[in-house]
Amino acid sequence: MTEKHRIVVLGAGYAGAYVAGTLARRLSPADTEITVVNPEPDFVQRLRLHQLAVGHEIEAPQLADVFVGTGIRLRLARVTAVDPERQVVAVVDADGGGELGYDTLLYALGSHVADHGVPGVAEHAFDVTSRAAALRLRERLDSLSRRDDDGSVLVVGDGLTGIETATEIAESRPSLSVTLVARGELGTSLSAGARGHLRQACDRLGITVLEHTTVEAVEATRVLCADGTALVSDATVWTAGFAVSPIAAVGGLEVTENGRIVVDRTMRSVSHPNVYAAGDSAYAIGDNGRPLPMSCASAGYTGRQATAAIVARLTGSEVRNTKLEYHGNHISLGRQDGILQMVDHEAQAKPKYVGGRKAARIKAGIVKMSLWTTSHPTFGLPKRKHRLAAAPDLSAEKTVRPLENGAANHG
Repeated sequence: MTEKHRIVVLGAGYAGAYVAGTLARRLSPADTEITVVNPEPDFVQRLRLHQLAVGHEIEAPQLADVFVGTGIRLRLARVTAVDPERQVVAVVDADGGGELGYDTLLYALGSHVADHGVPGVAEHAFDVTSRAAALRLRERLDSLSRRDDDGSVLVVGDGLTGIETATEIAESRPSLSVTLVARGELGTSLSAGARGHLRQACDRLGITVLEHTTVEAVEATRVLCADGTALVSDATVWTAGFAVSPIAAVGGLEVTENGRIVVDRTMRSVSHPNVYAAGDSAYAIGDNGRPLPMSCASAGYTGRQATAAIVARLTGSEVRNTKLEYHGNHISLGRQDGILQMVDHEAQAKPKYVGGRKAARIKAGIVKMSLWTTSHPTFGLPKRKHRLAAAPDLSAEKTVRPLENGAANHG
């Protein structure tokens, strides 16, 4: 009896959960065994964690329910190491942990907040890169809202996460004084019209914007700036970028300076052909010749490409290139306002943008669609029935087999 091909997926965020579910739908359970490793039992809508932080309730589907009937094995554990030479993953769980062997690995561990070496960030700052972190910030905001005097919230970082977090807090907690610290000009990546819309939104919500300001240290009740200024803060929210786990680098995979796995056009590791990466963990070049940004959209594109490549190589088919595009940014400015900024082939903002309630509705639709596609791996059909009906013919010349170095199509 031929052993099943073991596929291990690390991480069940937007990229990992989507890839695992789609692979289960497209590959025969008689020939493949899919295991998903994730530290939490539920799917986290990272796109909405800033909303969770201010008090909104967001859906968190149980991964066991998401994968029911698909044949996917869910391992609730934390990944501690990857050994691509031995093709094993080390994990720690409630029972102590151990090792998982694999024939194909999909690495999608995502990212976490980047402190950039700034003293005090880890000890004193809040962030919204995980459910636990968002709930911790929520508890702090609740305590500030109960005070007789107005509490102050300082959001450091004017990227999309910083803008969405600052506007969400200001709208939902109007008693709090919110300041947004921008390293350069606010909304520098946006068109002139969109920048104007963003400034109007900040004015409407009472947000103080400090531009061209660099934070050099975070303390319990203030932050220290490069120009010597000290800014009082009852809650400092750090949104100044993202970083990835060092696990891939320590394991010997080829990575960039910041630890992202270098992949080819099919999301395959350039150093270890049995390993694929998707989402924030992957350093992938888009169709415009530029690296894809860390984003939910990139998780979708890289996840689809990785899925197509894995299925093709396991069934002896030609690897099809899916689109790797970057269309633009969808920014929430509270619940009733937003900005939809499209970009050109060079990733530069186009002059026109969509703002206001229409942009907010578009963003809400994107978030809803992302949740649905991730939590419905068989697209709403009976899972086991659909998986068996959709399974490709793996007999004869199309047999599932371990991928060997240099033996598979590199697309």
